Amino acid sequence: MKTFVLLASMTAFSIFASAQSAPEYVPSSEAGPYGSAPGMKVKLLSEGNGQRDFVVVFQIGDEFFAGLTRFAEEYHIQSAHLTAVGGVHDARLAWFDIQKKMYRVIPIDQPGEVDSLVGDIALLNGKPSVHMHCVVSMSDGTTRGGHVLGGHVSPLLEVWVTADSTPLMKRYDEKTGLNLMDPDAKQ
Repeated sequence: MKTFVLLASMTAFSIFASAQSAPEYVPSSEAGPYGSAPGMKVKLLSEGNGQRDFVVVFQIGDEFFAGLTRFAEEYHIQSAHLTAVGGVHDARLAWFDIQKKMYRVIPIDQPGEVDSLVGDIALLNGKPSVHMHCVVSMSDGTTRGGHVLGGHVSPLLEVWVTADSTPLMKRYDEKTGLNLMDPDAKQ
């Protein structure tokens, strides 16, 4: 009887542990922005030769992916690249699994420093589409990085955006299941 109880306990623990560590996957169609950024502030820094340079600053609690998407729509951004530094309270990063054609979620459930955030903006079906990758450092010095699915700012996030006048397009790629930039595509 003791052997049965021990075996049953070990099996239950094994099932519980594997359920706890099972990764979450998100299809690319659901990898867009959610939430809002009521504290977002935008300043045009310079303009000339078809290029505009902005700083976009997010405050505590702002969801920066949704905020950058709103910024791109409001300022009619058709092509841009961006960089940022700051901090997050939480974030959802991801790694794209080409076999599953889905993003494996990398959750960050604690405050972290945004050590590097880079990205681009191009048009997808006539609307601006923001694409970012990020590296976040934890309080113990470890880092996590990946494709940005979302995150909430704390204490702030400073984003520098350079917008160009020549539109760039993204197209759905059947082979990967992703919306990929196509420099040859026309509007």
